[in-house]
Amino acid sequence: MAQHFLLSAQARTLSLKAIYKGGEDKACATFRRLRWPETDGEPVCPRCGCLDHYDIPTRRRFKCAGCRHQYSVTSATIFASRKLSFMDLCAGIAIFVSAVKGLSALQLGRDLSVSYKTVWILAHKLREALSAEMKGFGLEGEVEIDGAYFGGHVRPENRKEDRKDRRLKENQSEERRVVIVMRQRAGRTLTFVERKEAAGVALAAQHVAPGSKVFADEASHWDALHAYFPDAGRINHSQAYSDDGCNTNQAESFFARLRRMVSGQHHFVSARYLYQYANEAAWKEDHRRLDNGKAFSRILRLALVSAKSESFRGYWQRHRLPKGAK
Repeated sequence: MAQHFLLSAQARTLSLKAIYKGGEDKACATFRRLRWPETDGEPVCPRCGCLDHYDIPTRRRFKCAGCRHQYSVTSATIFASRKLSFMDLCAGIAIFVSAVKGLSALQLGRDLSVSYKTVWILAHKLREALSAEMKGFGLEGEVEIDGAYFGGHVRPENRKEDRKDRRLKENQSEERRVVIVMRQRAGRTLTFVERKEAAGVALAAQHVAPGSKVFADEASHWDALHAYFPDAGRINHSQAYSDDGCNTNQAESFFARLRRMVSGQHHFVSARYLYQYANEAAWKEDHRRLDNGKAFSRILRLALVSAKSESFRGYWQRHRLPKGAK
């Protein structure tokens, strides 16, 4: 019997042992190689694009010979003003990549021996970089669409007579959101976070090319898909999960990964950042056949071509409690 790829040695091309054994110089060289692949790791000024520079080896920085601007390999990237060493950043990304069902910031902080706040920001910056890969991307051909609700759990009262009907809108939490996924067969995955699953119809019309064949389940709000995609396929899950190629199994595969990520690793995900976790699950689902070395290089490259994060730069400084507050 043939061995599954993910169980083989070919799937393991990077290890924490190799990262820390290589030292800070090798980790820095990895950053340089992926930041400036066109010049084989030679620095390029982020301000004027000049190739001529002076080395400042004691600070791992460079000084542009043209505009005199000082910069480092992480300047003007998502890692700008970093405090972690290059080795710890590489190790954090390697752990993030290998955790195919997600990883809590608390556990990652223990692995790297740094604070929860530090790794929480690092993980969210990596998720933000992953989402940039799909910005403006469209789907075509055979596309599956589905939705699933996350968050907003309302704990029932202890006594039966005090319990409320949690199916009613007035007894539901405002934190409850639906993740809508559109997945191209043998292609990429797009995710969106909305309040109602019916919003997926307009999203499909916007992001799926005309003439594509869209597959959805029997929910009545998907009936409107036929106005945009007359050849849309529907599957009634009360009768079958797949019928002559009509199914939403790839969309369900994504939700299986996301549910395990949310319930098994993070336990609680804010509605404000649910889209980040959905993007992470989609990226890992799309690249599940990559070995961890290639996945590491791909994520680091995405992070190094991403600009400074407006959402997470200085996050804890902006959200610090006033003095004396509890």
